[in-house]
Amino acid sequence: VRLVESGGGLAQPGGSLRLSCAASGFTFSNYDMSWARQAPGKGLEWVSSIGTTGTDSFYADSVKGRFTISRDNAKNTVYLQMNSLKPEDTALYYCARGFKTYFYRGQGTQVTVSS
Repeated sequence: VRLVESGGGLAQPGGSLRLSCAASGFTFSNYDMSWARQAPGKGLEWVSSIGTTGTDSFYADSVKGRFTISRDNAKNTVYLQMNSLKPEDTALYYCARGFKTYFYRGQGTQVTVSS
């Protein structure tokens, strides 16, 4: 199982970023996928999950209405569109295989929201 996140960076409050996660080593379309994040000094926090077909998506209250998860099974990729970013969104963002499970996750991509 290999998961490689990209798209992180520095954004201003109110700005947007789009994270991508390229998956390989398993049949991507058979698995729910999730995004989680870890802020400095804090534990891993679930952010969002998406079902195998992309029809069903779920969000933590802290990001609902601002973040959108999606997937492209033809490209073995899951995305996280992040809008209206806040400083408290600053964290290392991971994609993971499964629904709210993090055993298989990537190395993460850093998102920093600051003016």
